[in-house]
Amino acid sequence: MEACRVFASFFSSNVSEPFAAFSAAHLSALGLFAAAAISMFIFRSAIRSGSKLKQALRLMLLIALVATEVSLHIWYIASDVWNARYTLPLELCSLMLLAAIIMLITRSRFLAGLVFFAGIGGALQALLTPNLAYEYPHFRFVQFFIAHAAIILSALYMVWIERFRPTWRTVFTAMLSLNVIALVVYLLDWILDANYMFLRRKPDTPSILDLFGDYPLYILVEELLALFTFTTLYIVFFAIPDALRRKKE
Repeated sequence: MEACRVFASFFSSNVSEPFAAFSAAHLSALGLFAAAAISMFIFRSAIRSGSKLKQALRLMLLIALVATEVSLHIWYIASDVWNARYTLPLELCSLMLLAAIIMLITRSRFLAGLVFFAGIGGALQALLTPNLAYEYPHFRFVQFFIAHAAIILSALYMVWIERFRPTWRTVFTAMLSLNVIALVVYLLDWILDANYMFLRRKPDTPSILDLFGDYPLYILVEELLALFTFTTLYIVFFAIPDALRRKKE
């Protein structure tokens, strides 16, 4: 009986305890993600040299991405909250999750660039400032952090294990691709009377977008932030290590 109650509570659509930013559960989730990323970096050479280990890691990331997205939509339907205006995978992180799935299957270099810059940029912000209603222990809390962590880890897998190396041109291509995606989502927003990616208006609840001015000014600010984030990622992960490597030679 107690097990049934716990199970029902885990999957309930009711918010019994709202999410609290930087609570013990939030910090623990961030810690686990950081530990996974650091471990992948430390053991990158061993993973690359062991074909079975490499395949196992790729499969684990793929399963995590697929399982979190499929289970989310099952939960939406079971909770009777699925609605094309709100629950289609048209938010940036949802689109990057789908792109990461295809990337891992095909090892596409184009998608690797998009997921590395747009995926890491969006998912890292989501992990630090989650737009989440449910606190741990709840299905949505677990699903949210696994999904966003898996997006970032998949991008890092392509860099550290598959040795994908973007260039400044990749930064430009990722920015251009992001704008094309935003245009398509904007058109779908009008058709569905939706507001995916907040391209038609700000969210009804307080958010970081409130600091960026009124519509459509905040969209321009987001563009500049995206360019800054992409540039910073390239400098930190590639430009600086390359410069240090040349200095040692």
